Amino acid sequence: MSTFNGTYYQPPFFLLSGIPGLEASRIWISIPLGIMYVIAILGNSIVIHIMHKNPSLHEPQYVFLSLLAATDIGMAASTLPTVLNVFLLNHRRIEFHGCLAQMFFIHTFSSMESAILLAMAFDRFVAICNPLRYTVVLTHSRIIQMGLAAVAQGVALMAPLPILLKRLPFCKNIILTHSFCFHPDVMKLACASIRVNIIYGLALILCSFGVDSVFVVLSYTLILKTVLGIASGEGRLKALNTCVSHIVTVLIFYVPLIALALIHRIGKYHSPLPHVTMFNIFLFLTPVLNPLVYSVKTKQIRRALRRLFVLKVG
Repeated sequence: MSTFNGTYYQPPFFLLSGIPGLEASRIWISIPLGIMYVIAILGNSIVIHIMHKNPSLHEPQYVFLSLLAATDIGMAASTLPTVLNVFLLNHRRIEFHGCLAQMFFIHTFSSMESAILLAMAFDRFVAICNPLRYTVVLTHSRIIQMGLAAVAQGVALMAPLPILLKRLPFCKNIILTHSFCFHPDVMKLACASIRVNIIYGLALILCSFGVDSVFVVLSYTLILKTVLGIASGEGRLKALNTCVSHIVTVLIFYVPLIALALIHRIGKYHSPLPHVTMFNIFLFLTPVLNPLVYSVKTKQIRRALRRLFVLKVG
């Protein structure tokens, strides 16, 4: 542990927090959280297994769905150890470098998810607006390139975050707001100027989530324009139905993210409960709901699921 003027130091650990005001109910809270983690990891793993085992689901849109499921597993696994430690075991300590590592993975998987949602929007755009070129545009090699680009974006943009935090001196307060490590939450404990961290954090939001969301909206604007040009009502409904699952997934991801950004700006004037609750919704519900949405709304996945469980029971 290095000290600075006897007051500033790099702490050996941070103390994580549960949900403000509900500390006495942490055991009961751990039960639904544990169920959510099981659904997130098991549900997304089943989706990946189904995609791998069924040749009919090797189309581009399902490959992107497999990438989304893998990212959701990574996001859930990034928070699982500390969240269950806090709520189930009341073990609140997390080592300094372990905190930085967890923070990196949480932010990286979030950025990857945003990029994959953009790739899925592009897939729907090509399928509806230029269907004759679908197989030409979305080739196997191009899908791999898009997947690697999503990983590269997440790693490249988020790698500086631990470095920027490691250079900061910290005060005696080592209590974090969440049950996991989150960049804005860690940096506010620093005893030096965090202007660089704030500017870089804002740049990350604009370059990653901001740009991705703009292109997702643009894709669906063009899709809607094409759909409205279809003569028959049945044709319009069929075209839009292929986008329903992805639209719901986009809303599940971006609505809590936008709400979180707004709450974070005004959070210093209010109770931390809305901020903590909204960030938990963003991190926990996305991996849980995505496989459920696609299982309910996608006919091919429902059929594969039925075959899978019939074989298991048989």
